[in-house]
Amino acid sequence: MTDSTHAPKAPAPSRRGLILSAVLGVAVLGAIALDTTVVRVGSEADARQQAFSPDTYGTQEFPRIRDAVIERAVPAADLAAAIAADQDAAIAEYGTPASTGAIMMVTVTGTAGEPRAGVYPLTVEGLPEDLRVRVQTGPAINGTDLRDAPGDIAFGAFKNQIEYQDAGSGINRAMAAEVLAPIDTANLTGRTLTVTGAFRLINPSNWLITPVAVEVQ
Repeated sequence: MTDSTHAPKAPAPSRRGLILSAVLGVAVLGAIALDTTVVRVGSEADARQQAFSPDTYGTQEFPRIRDAVIERAVPAADLAAAIAADQDAAIAEYGTPASTGAIMMVTVTGTAGEPRAGVYPLTVEGLPEDLRVRVQTGPAINGTDLRDAPGDIAFGAFKNQIEYQDAGSGINRAMAAEVLAPIDTANLTGRTLTVTGAFRLINPSNWLITPVAVEVQ
């Protein structure tokens, strides 16, 4: 005996349902297209989407930082006297406030002593005997004094703390390439140096200057 019972067939989709599905698909594709930006390789938009480059940033920023430090630099004897008289007043007049010690801009002429790890002590006439003045010459330039000197490079402009720190390193490398590379920094002992730069005022009797300009005599 043949079984004449068959499983019921699924109803065929209606023409109206197919049209609605097609319309919805087109709408979704249109929304995606509106929200998509085409970026050409090498364009300005492409550069913005690339990873942060500390060296590119440093090369761009150092010239204006150099000019700002030179413009605001105070002769060492005048700055030392102002700090000794009233440190807060000296910071207000000559410095840039920072999270850890204000950044002070100075110009100083002195005789270079024996270096230690690329840092030269300077003997400077007219300064208090207990004031120690040193200048960084590399190869490693430490600190973020140059980054913080102008007072307008803020953490909020960067993605995170690492980028903010790397920005300072990029500025230091740009300075080293422009200012220190042309100098025989390994043989400055006994030479007279005129240094313009910035230092972080933590210990008023110990200035570690990061230079933006160095003249060797």
